[in-house]
Amino acid sequence: MRTRGNGSSALHDFLSTHLAQLSFPVSVHIRQLAEQILQPPPSMEGEVRALYRNSRALDIMCLACVAMSERSEEERPRPQLVSRRRSERVRDYVLENLDKSLTIEEIAAEVGASVSSVQRHFKEHFQMTVFEFIRRERLAQACASLEREGVTIAQAAYSAGYADPSNFTVAFKKVYGVPPKFKRR
Repeated sequence: MRTRGNGSSALHDFLSTHLAQLSFPVSVHIRQLAEQILQPPPSMEGEVRALYRNSRALDIMCLACVAMSERSEEERPRPQLVSRRRSERVRDYVLENLDKSLTIEEIAAEVGASVSSVQRHFKEHFQMTVFEFIRRERLAQACASLEREGVTIAQAAYSAGYADPSNFTVAFKKVYGVPPKFKRR
């Protein structure tokens, strides 16, 4: 499967889209494969027959993936503008309230949407969950505090919402590739 410029595959995009659907023209070859699944050769029995059917089904799935990768960018469904705006309101609310303890229920109530809608649309637009975004932003603020103000690692951990500095250090290193002590001024 070919990949697009940003490194993600068309299949990954399809599978990460909520309620994704794919329709494509059924070729003669796909029809033949379907007929072979329904009517395998009479000489095949038991596990060999099951393997034969499974191989034909995998061939059909492979052809579907090829059709998916060949779809042009314009044909791919795009998130609706309303859900984009709501997701941006969620992002803005989170950024304004990073210093508070945030719950998804509180965030959803603030933007006037259901919890599942907020989670689904935010991930669709920003390719991360709301709480991954919160964690990333808090770690970015902690990193800035370490670099500019020289706060202690414990202070940075607390400001990022971590009660234990060692948990903060693990999360920080995962995101920035180095422990927080190397970012401290």
